Amino acid sequence: MIIGITGTLGAGKGAVVEYLSTKGFAHHSARELITEEILRRGEPVNRDTMTHTANDMRRIHGPTYPQEQLFMRAAAQGKDAVVESVRSVAGAKFMKEHGAYLLAVDADPRLRYERIGKRGSETDQVDFDTFLAHEAREMESDDPHHQNIRGVMALSDYTIENDGTLEELHRKVDDMLAAFGRK
Repeated sequence: MIIGITGTLGAGKGAVVEYLSTKGFAHHSARELITEEILRRGEPVNRDTMTHTANDMRRIHGPTYPQEQLFMRAAAQGKDAVVESVRSVAGAKFMKEHGAYLLAVDADPRLRYERIGKRGSETDQVDFDTFLAHEAREMESDDPHHQNIRGVMALSDYTIENDGTLEELHRKVDDMLAAFGRK
């Protein structure tokens, strides 16, 4: 089973991935794939370079490139895997056409902003208005080479609202796995 995960900024995609890893899922990260490219280019790692580089990779190699690379790595392992995160409609369609499930995670914007402040990533050191601006830029695009989180979320097979405790999130992930036919 391969699950592609998408969702809003700070919604808890990483927490879902961590929980799935305790259930034997291998983790394949778009952030790591893109960061490798940013470092190869000698640029600073921040949200702007992450977005620009991901869009550039899709422009150069095709709109499915990051998910294609990660999906192929996951499939080659031959075990359950989660691909984090799917941000383009073309990437989502590629994964679904190849048998992956797509999970969306969302939560209240204020709660998500509080969460990103706690995780300490270099891409998250922004004020609330900048956080909302970054998200707005990534939520919709007609360009198939750009991020379109709203479009990907609309294609999802399952959505989790992550407004509660970690234990509640784990129960929701278990419910999702059951809906996908895995206990």
